[in-house]
Amino acid sequence: MTYAHTMAGNGAFHTAEDIAHRLRRVRRLAWILDAAFRLPGTRFRVGVDALVGLLPVGGSAVMGLVSLYIVWEAWRLRVPTALLARMVGNVLLETVVDTVPVAGDLFDAAFKANLRNVALLEQYFGQTGRTAPG
Repeated sequence: MTYAHTMAGNGAFHTAEDIAHRLRRVRRLAWILDAAFRLPGTRFRVGVDALVGLLPVGGSAVMGLVSLYIVWEAWRLRVPTALLARMVGNVLLETVVDTVPVAGDLFDAAFKANLRNVALLEQYFGQTGRTAPG
């Protein structure tokens, strides 16, 4: 569904330009979290989320909280509750599975909840998804 405007939490409307700006910002964040670094000798990319998630105590929880920023921005853009629930589910799944040593870290690097959530937002707002920030 394409929206030229959507209601903001304060009763004001978001313009199409504001929505596009917010999507660019969360896309850049998702890129940093999920795909900022290329593994040498491969086409596979990982981000800060996978690296911090390697920390044995709290890394997964901290990155889960950071990932919720994208969900918060979606809430501020007044996306439907079903979409918010799906986005929260992506973050929770990645965070919970990431607590399992080694296997969870591999899942985290492959699942890329943040890029998934941005793709959901871009699809909802009728934007063309991109894998790189810009």
